[in-house]
Amino acid sequence: MLTHAQTPTPKLVDVLIVGGGPAGLTSAVTVARNAHTAIMFDSYSKDPIVFWDAARQNTLDNYEIIFYEDVKIEKAEKNDQGIFVLTDENEKIWNGRSLIPASGIIDVPLDIPGFDDCWGRSIFHCLFCHGYEQRGSASAGVLAINDVAPIPIALHVSRNAAQFCKSITIYTNGDVSHANEIQAVIGPSAPFTVDSRRITNFVLGPDQIGLTVYFEDGNSKEEAFLGHKPLSKLKSDFLANQLGLEVTPQGDIKANPPFGETSLTGCFAAGDNSSFLKTSPNAVNAGANSAAGVASHVQSRLYGQKSLSEAMQMMRKKSNYSDKICAMIS
Repeated sequence: MLTHAQTPTPKLVDVLIVGGGPAGLTSAVTVARNAHTAIMFDSYSKDPIVFWDAARQNTLDNYEIIFYEDVKIEKAEKNDQGIFVLTDENEKIWNGRSLIPASGIIDVPLDIPGFDDCWGRSIFHCLFCHGYEQRGSASAGVLAINDVAPIPIALHVSRNAAQFCKSITIYTNGDVSHANEIQAVIGPSAPFTVDSRRITNFVLGPDQIGLTVYFEDGNSKEEAFLGHKPLSKLKSDFLANQLGLEVTPQGDIKANPPFGETSLTGCFAAGDNSSFLKTSPNAVNAGANSAAGVASHVQSRLYGQKSLSEAMQMMRKKSNYSDKICAMIS
């Protein structure tokens, strides 16, 4: 259990942070460096990375204005005074001048036998995180369905995979027309082939290295790895629903640059729940950006001003309007 100095938790803090992973931890440290109070909520767990525990404790030891609560948040709202109100599983109320949802996402596994066994071992979502150890292999594959189905994404992942292997097979899992569309834009020099056969199952290789792809026609093919990003859903989707946050077609919270402010003023999303690139380094960056947005929001309210995020949104709207007018009269 994480501990904190015997400082009473304030009844009202500058920011409530839901999620204690890379994004939430970075947000907490960053707001602390600008002398803002924060409470970070997370259902305590040592998975998946133990060093998060040490990072949380280090934050609490060094910043007496940051508090950590090992409790699950179940309800969220913004009241008429502009204060965010969270209710935890014990029905305790927490109040903050701003909010950072940073609770991440949950991967939705493909409904193909063997996918779970291979996920993270021989089926990789990010070829900057994985794949280097397989360099020099004869062949790898890309599963071009769901989030990897769009042709630009499928080609991007295939090019990443080609850095490690001599040939790449792009699998469309029974979608012949999509396979033909991809084949038409590959070009003559790329070491890519397209396979439209329907996949029946995956089998993880010996020592959890590589995998075998089995097809409906009874044949199979061994690959060093497969590149694929499965569909995902928000880990704390109730936050987005209860607060009425706008979401993207992919189901992520829509976050406006540069601070990740959502469709609700004062609420800044951070991490995998609002990012196309769902990686730890990107989550850390988003956590820092959201903290800068929170600081601007809270400070601007002290002096009756617009925050930097609001000012930038207004400038962007004016610019778009000016562009439309110029297009109309040109």
